[in-house]
Amino acid sequence: MSESPSRLVTAVVVVAAGSGQRLGYGMPKAAVPLGSETILMHALRGIVASEVATQVCVALPAGDEGLRQLCEEFRAELADGGPLVTVVDGGDTRADSVRAGIAALMEGIEAVLVHDAARALAPEAVFHRVADALASGAAAVIPALPVVDTIKTVAATTGSGAALAPEVVTGTVARGELRMVQTPQGFRLDTLLEAHRAAQDLDRQQSAAVTDDAMLVEMLGTPVHVVRGSTQSLKITTPLDLIFAEGLLEGPLGARWVEG
Repeated sequence: MSESPSRLVTAVVVVAAGSGQRLGYGMPKAAVPLGSETILMHALRGIVASEVATQVCVALPAGDEGLRQLCEEFRAELADGGPLVTVVDGGDTRADSVRAGIAALMEGIEAVLVHDAARALAPEAVFHRVADALASGAAAVIPALPVVDTIKTVAATTGSGAALAPEVVTGTVARGELRMVQTPQGFRLDTLLEAHRAAQDLDRQQSAAVTDDAMLVEMLGTPVHVVRGSTQSLKITTPLDLIFAEGLLEGPLGARWVEG
């Protein structure tokens, strides 16, 4: 078996500034309980367990002292046995939060993994695959899974058909080349910086259409490589997602080791 390439000095920027309105807990998503801990703590423990990070920078809702205290306690728990943990105020958009995290990186960082705290149970193996692809020379890497559902395009129903249903099918998309994209998404630091600098020139409509950092890199014309993701890296957005995540935690081996 070939050895993994020597990894780059890597930081993980954790995007954890979401409001969590769709979860219905009346608190930021990162603070919502998942098992015996919060969603954020599960995400942080998974990152540290993967051993890919020299620094972990967490972008939190501005002014949330509870989550800041949680990160402080986690930093103290690690002491000298783990990565540097830093905290920044997140912005109004995901891109703003990522930029705030990048601005707080320590000297010497070569690569950045951008990870959604909402994907709190992402297995260590996914972090390894992304980090190894960067170390092998890729400038941008995303984990992804094949699409298993049939995908159709639709349009609003007009005329007499509107009484039957609000939408009508306009076509069926070939799913062989489609992928469901997850995090952590990995980038060489210089590539990510260039992508976010270019994004400053986007107008409001263009900015709203950008849903992840890989899309910004695509706009540069830089190849974005794909590695295998995991069904465990589900994004906790709705109450049903939270139920699924709880079920993974209650599995016989614990979620993080069931599937790579």
